[in-house]
Amino acid sequence: MTAGSLTVIGLGPGDAAQITPEATAAIAAATDFYGYAPYLDRLSLRPDQRTHASDNREEIDRSRAALEAAAGGAQVAVVSGGDPGVFAMAAAVCEAIEAGPESWRRIDVRTVPGITAMLAVAARVGAPLGHDFCAISLSDNLKPWETVARRLKAAADAGFVIALYNPISRARPWQLGKAFEMLREVLPGDTPVVFGRAAFRPDERIGVTALAAADPAGADMATCIIVGSSETRIVERPDRAPLVYSPRRAMGGRR
Repeated sequence: MTAGSLTVIGLGPGDAAQITPEATAAIAAATDFYGYAPYLDRLSLRPDQRTHASDNREEIDRSRAALEAAAGGAQVAVVSGGDPGVFAMAAAVCEAIEAGPESWRRIDVRTVPGITAMLAVAARVGAPLGHDFCAISLSDNLKPWETVARRLKAAADAGFVIALYNPISRARPWQLGKAFEMLREVLPGDTPVVFGRAAFRPDERIGVTALAAADPAGADMATCIIVGSSETRIVERPDRAPLVYSPRRAMGGRR
């Protein structure tokens, strides 16, 4: 039997120009592709390459199916938007291997990185991640909201720029508003907030506002939000969009 393999591939933020050459090569080498249907739809595949679509909340079942195929000799690709190691499929594959049969630990598994949403959004506005930052998912599907709230407050109080993933959904319409309320208790009202929806895609929408005016209605699940620190600045420019950046040297303390 031909030895199988499994490669977890990051497709970047959505524009074909943002897919790395390594990811392109890994796609060309695979026979079977497992992923969320909209991500699989981004691929241009040959007739001999097969796709296996599943719902966005079926990460573990998807990982198990992919591992079974790899164990059977297939050259498998598990695809993620952005970077597969950031709130995405690489961790699900590792989790499935840890809980699965011993034979899965012998499969050749590798991860091909991609451009994650916060990097794409940051590139569109300047350099808001120019100093210390963190990423927090607002989803409470896999952790309690109390944990989210505690981490948000600690990160803001410590002076981190915060990238918010999974900010809002039909099932979670209130959490982003609550997050903004909590951050306003710690950060100045004029702290820059970047709403980045579908960065680098045709339906891109990028906006910059102040924390005091940040409206949760401006976000959906395709949005990544970057909340600046107390030191993040906005550089106004005539006839051009402003630049948002966090200085490389942190002065410490709040404004």
